[in-house]
Amino acid sequence: MLTPRDQLLASHEEFQRLVQEHSQYSQRLESLTQKHYLTEDEKLEEVRLKKLKLRLKDQMQHLEREAQRATA
Repeated sequence: MLTPRDQLLASHEEFQRLVQEHSQYSQRLESLTQKHYLTEDEKLEEVRLKKLKLRLKDQMQHLEREAQRATA
């Protein structure tokens, strides 16, 4: 049986978009963390990306909870 997350990944376009954006932000953050020194702009970008990732994660969790309620 598929988890609510798997069901959303298979059929919910917005959830798929959120997951893709979250992945892109993670990749960019990874590239920043591999640098020995960050410029001031990069430091600001790092903070911004972390906040964006957290917002996306919250949105994904909200959709997962809604899907769980709908199947319950």
